This record gives sequence, C-alpha cells and structure tokens, in this order.
Amino acid sequence: MYSFSDLQAIVEKSFGQLHLPNEPQNLYEPISYTISLGGKRVRPVLCLMSANLFSDIIDKAVKPALGLEIFHNFTLIHDDIMDKAEVRRGKPTVYRKWNPNVAILSGDAACILAYKCIAQADAAVLPEVLRVFSATALEVCDGQQLDMEYERLPFVTEEDYLRMIELKTSVLLAGAAKIGALIGGASMVEADRMYNFGRYLGLAFQLQDDLLDTYGDPKTFGKAIGGDILANKKTFLMINALKLVGKESLAKLHQLMKSADVAPEDKVDQVKQVFDEVGVRKIAEDKISHYFDLALAELGKVGVRDERKEVLQHFAQKLMGRNR
Repeated sequence: MYSFSDLQAIVEKSFGQLHLPNEPQNLYEPISYTISLGGKRVRPVLCLMSANLFSDIIDKAVKPALGLEIFHNFTLIHDDIMDKAEVRRGKPTVYRKWNPNVAILSGDAACILAYKCIAQADAAVLPEVLRVFSATALEVCDGQQLDMEYERLPFVTEEDYLRMIELKTSVLLAGAAKIGALIGGASMVEADRMYNFGRYLGLAFQLQDDLLDTYGDPKTFGKAIGGDILANKKTFLMINALKLVGKESLAKLHQLMKSADVAPEDKVDQVKQVFDEVGVRKIAEDKISHYFDLALAELGKVGVRDERKEVLQHFAQKLMGRNR
C-alpha cells in the first residue's frame, strides 16, 4: 500500500511530465501557473488511494487522477473571476496576473484537458468513469451557481446550505474516490460506498473550513480569520446564529451585516460574541463529527481487509486535522 506522501510524490512527478503546448502562450501558461501553485493534491491522492484500496497496481489511475486536479484548478480559475479574488495561495490569481479574458479561455482549456486525462482510464471502466466525472463536473457548477444565488437571498436554510456545499465541494471528493475505486477493480456496490465516503468527508471538511474561518488560528489556518464574516457569507455558523438568537441579538447581527462603518476587527469580534451567545461553535463541531463518523462508517463497509483501509483512515484524519 502507498502512503499519502508516496502518492503526493507520484502526482507531483506526473504533473512534471505533463507537457502542455507552448503556444498560444497565453492559453497554456496560465494553466501551468495554476498547477504550479501546488496544494495538498487531495483529490488526485484520494483517487489513487481509492484505486490502491482494491489493487496493488495504480498506474492506470494516475492520468485520471491528474484530470481531477486539473478540473479542480479550472474551477478555481473561474471562481476567482466571479469572486473578484486577487490572491490564491499567496500568488496573484490568473485573471489578475493576466486578465479576465485570458482566465476564462485558459479555464475552458483546462476543463478540456481534464477530460483528456480522464479519458485515459482503462476501456473496460471508461464509460462509467466518464459518467461519474461528467455528473460530478455538472454538480460542481450547480453548487457554484447556488452559492452565488444565496449571496443575494435574505435567508438560507441549513438544508439549502448543506446541499450547496455538497455540490460545490463534496461531490468532487466523492467522484475522485469512486473513479479510483472503479479503476482499481471495485464492484459498483463498493465503488458507491467509496463515493459516500468521499461525500461525507467532503461535507465534514467544508464545515470545518467554515468553523476555522471564524475560530481558527491564523498561523495554522493559512489566512486571516473572519473573512466569511466580513464578506457577510451565510455560512453554517451564521445560518444557525440567525435561527437561534433572540430579537436583540438578531437585530445586532442584521445591523452588523449591513453596516460599512464598523472596523473589520470590531465586526468580527461582535459577530463572534453573538455566535458564542447561542453556541454555534458546538453545533458546528457536532455536525462535523457527524459527517466524519458517517464517512468512516462507509469506509468500514467496504469489503477489503481492514489493514488496507488504514491509509484512507489516516488520510481522513489528516484532512480533518485529527490525531485519533
């Protein structure tokens, strides 16, 4: 069995061998630039781990795994335009380094390159792999659209929010796990269990990201705390706070979300005080644990020896910052 670091190294080496065309430079250079920004490569590594769960030979899963990461980077290129984000992983975003038109077209090309990599799956499983990837890709777009629509709505339910993050974030992890399983020779039943493992893990991961944005340590979180609050995002924490607070605190929250006169650090502190008042941190932590436990339960149902599951169990715990 390969370790997480082994598979990260395989992914990085394979990206180094993925030679994109030199021309037109403004089409392909932004793709190379985005890939070079790095990251943990969670999606391709999960794909390879899932393949390795069912087979000791993972070579046939490498190119599809790269395709998943290229698709993820395509979504980042376009998301940054929509969000007007100027920095990603400490570097200028593609549309800021070049311009929006270059970012749109290079993102389109990245999506097509992702499909070319996915299409290199073994012929025996290719139809199902393409079906899973296409469905996943469309759901990610669904999630991004819902996210933009929710920004304009005065009220979003917890159920709506969970569905949105499932589509925007979770399904790509789920798809990566299922595609890897299919390439590794899993049955459809086992592949579906791996899909659910990735889906629940993705939900737990995104909810934890919401939590850390408000309560995390900037040194370990990697970015300033309170960004979601300053952007008036209807996160899991905010949705539950709006549902649980009394009239006075509810009015305070609405005023803070509307006001442009409050200093950023004061706004974050005051919103956190309301969060603490109604205990949304504990509510979020319980929901995260719920989805994390569901993910491990799905992995537990997979019909392979327990020792083969250990790498994926450690991966899930590492992704969530857990030591148990």
